[in-house]
Amino acid sequence: MSTHHPTELEKLYDYLNDEEDARTCKAIGDDACRETPKNYFLILISNMLTSLGDTLSNPKTVLTWVMSYVNAPVMLISFIVPIRESGSMLPQLFIAHYIRKRPVRKYIWVLGSVLQFLAIAGIGFVALSFEGNIAGWLIILCLVAFSLSRGLCSIAFKDVLGKTIPKTKRGRLKGYTASVSGALVLAAGLFILYKSKDNVGIDFYSYLIFFAASLWLIAALIYANIQEYPGETEGGKNGLKEAWERLGLLKEDKHFRNFVITRSLLLCSALTAPYYVLLAQRYVGKEAYLLGLFIIANGIASIISAPVWGKMADKSSKKVMTYSAILTASLGLLVVGIIQFLPALNDKVWLYPVAFFVLGIAHQGVRLGRKTYIVDMAEGNHRTDYVAVSNTLIGFILLIAGGLSALASLISVEGVIAILSVLGILGAIKSTTLPEVE
Repeated sequence: MSTHHPTELEKLYDYLNDEEDARTCKAIGDDACRETPKNYFLILISNMLTSLGDTLSNPKTVLTWVMSYVNAPVMLISFIVPIRESGSMLPQLFIAHYIRKRPVRKYIWVLGSVLQFLAIAGIGFVALSFEGNIAGWLIILCLVAFSLSRGLCSIAFKDVLGKTIPKTKRGRLKGYTASVSGALVLAAGLFILYKSKDNVGIDFYSYLIFFAASLWLIAALIYANIQEYPGETEGGKNGLKEAWERLGLLKEDKHFRNFVITRSLLLCSALTAPYYVLLAQRYVGKEAYLLGLFIIANGIASIISAPVWGKMADKSSKKVMTYSAILTASLGLLVVGIIQFLPALNDKVWLYPVAFFVLGIAHQGVRLGRKTYIVDMAEGNHRTDYVAVSNTLIGFILLIAGGLSALASLISVEGVIAILSVLGILGAIKSTTLPEVE
């Protein structure tokens, strides 16, 4: 009787996941269990690359700088964050039926990643070739295409993850992914900080975007090698009809409804970020080095916090949502208090990157907590339905929340941060009412 000798890849997988004698494969089949180590690292590497691509084409930082360089109207610049975030979510309820028909769904992710490569590369080309209103509108169109393509990846990723990675290892995988991505982001931020000493122009930022685009193409090639076994295909009927039927989940499923409410309130961690940048620009200035400092702060936050949040999420993802929401709210109220009552600190360069760093830690917790929670909450096509319905609704809510940029001119940036902090407190309270799913 021959014994199986673990490969180096399997040894590394067992080490990272604290496996000792027998590998645990909760909620996946035996065939998928045998392929877990290989799939684990393919998913890690591909998502690490796309995470770096996201950072190097971030609408809150890099794309804002690029659009300002090409003299795009401020009105269009204000749309890039809600379009990028909500555009990937809104169509999901209506395309989920297509994905449900596919017993193997990794190629949906591959397609979405290739389309994102084309869209981001298009932004780089526009930045080099056009200016003013034309450049602004073309970048918006590319961003719409990017967001729609991102929607394909969002649904397919959670399904493939649920079919290939054991239930108690998913949060840790996302944590390691975010941590390695954070290290790469840190290197990118240091490079931008170094280059800011020169009088960099649109060429530099365009080539940065071209590099970001290439990461999605490489990730697609890697992801295509995942060993995914056929899964459930029930329910692949009329998309629009089924979309409305699946909206009934909100009425029928109290657990899911409460999760969607909680997730909506937890948007505070994402929506707050641009306002810290605005405060820095107001009190410190718009020098290019600030871009590098914010990227570095966010990268360090990912490196430090993601593995910790990931391990915590495998034990209790709802507690991760609670703690990260409390951190987001507390930080916002502290920063508002400093601005209002300690004006001597307002022009300190260190204040805003440090705040952005803490916010990055909190946002990692929100993301890892809610992603792990919804994947563990259901199996099979129920998972696809939950992801599609919740993402579509969050897309609508994001568009509404995008109006906060208009509120900033009516009240103040500090006022918007305070309002979002209150929502964070409500999100923390609501998350404590959710049942455990691990």
